[in-house]
Parts: sequence; C-alpha cells; structure tokens
Amino acid sequence: MGKHMGTAVARYIVALVLLAAVAGPVFAEDKIPDDPAVLDRLQKKKDAEALDKQYNSTLKNTNQATTPVRADPWQNMRGADDSKTKR
Repeated sequence: MGKHMGTAVARYIVALVLLAAVAGPVFAEDKIPDDPAVLDRLQKKKDAEALDKQYNSTLKNTNQATTPVRADPWQNMRGADDSKTKR
C-alpha cells in the first residue's frame, strides 16, 4: 500500500508543477511594463480606440437619411419671374 501512495503523491506533485509552468506566463501578462516605448504605444492605442468610439457615436447621431439643403447664393439677385423660357 505504501508503494501506491508514493506514486499518487508523485503524480500529484508533477501535476502541480506542470500547472504552475503553464499558468505562470498567463499571470505574467497582467503586469504593466516599465518600458517608456511600450507605455507610449499602449497610450496611443487607447487614444485611437477612444477616437474611433467617439467617431462612431457621432456618425450614429447624425441623420444620414436626410438630404442636405441646397443653398442658392444668387437667390436675392434674381427678379420675381426668372423662368428659363425667357432666356
């Protein structure tokens, strides 16, 4: 019975070591790097995402279905009856 207990404990220890080896890099990615270039790149990425979010919300708020009103800059210069048949 002692022989079987030793192999079970050994398997348990090996399983814990393998789990720690696999899980170690996963938790290491959560650290914030101290490199200024990496921090600058992360900040630029966050700024770009915020700008994209603001742009998309502005597009959503504008009503694109309506046609723009055409302004006639010569409206006040024409006479009362300015039909094309007189030309």
